[in-house]
Amino acid sequence: MVWDWLFTYWPQLLYGLWITLVLLFLSMTLGMMLAVPIGLVQVTGPWWLKYPARGFCTFIRGTPLLIQLWLMYYGLGQIFPMIPGLRHSFLWPVLREGFFYAVLAFTLSTAGYEGEVMRGAFLGVPRGELEAARAIGMSPWQVLRRVWLPRALRQVLPTLNGETILQLKSTPLAYTVTVMDLMGATSMIRQDTYRIYEPLIFIAVIYMVITFIITKGFAWAERQVPVKR
Repeated sequence: MVWDWLFTYWPQLLYGLWITLVLLFLSMTLGMMLAVPIGLVQVTGPWWLKYPARGFCTFIRGTPLLIQLWLMYYGLGQIFPMIPGLRHSFLWPVLREGFFYAVLAFTLSTAGYEGEVMRGAFLGVPRGELEAARAIGMSPWQVLRRVWLPRALRQVLPTLNGETILQLKSTPLAYTVTVMDLMGATSMIRQDTYRIYEPLIFIAVIYMVITFIITKGFAWAERQVPVKR
């Protein structure tokens, strides 16, 4: 095996690693911000919010992420340029980039999967704890913020660990919409050097290292949350 190409292409690999990590962070953060209300309305919301949320989760979980990504990129990407004045607005530099559609698709995917997980977590919180919080005079918002949501999040930490790792392994799909992440940098190296296995092995090791860090990070987070005795 030949590894001398690393000295030439390490800037591209570092940039690809940065893009991969940003994709992962944005999609998981924004996705969880959507997943909490999606899960909550399925438990407590009126039917006109409950059934659309359930339908959204069913669609996201029932279709491949690659199809969702292409629907965003080739679908919305064709619609946006037809909107009058959009090409000349401050939004166009963002909307014309594949990175925006990758973040959008990955965020919605996270929201769909985690929304269903949060629904189960909200249902898993003992009713007695919520009734006790209401009995001491807490408002519905205080019950959610101080009791219901923290207890639900504690339950989903192990699942969220696995979902974060799965999302990390999905980020190479962004290369199919011109995003130069780790997979994009590797493809460029393969085309320039005609080396097939070495770049793939190299980024596989990088993904394994990131996975190890994520696993340790969630394990630390679980130890910080007190467990009810």
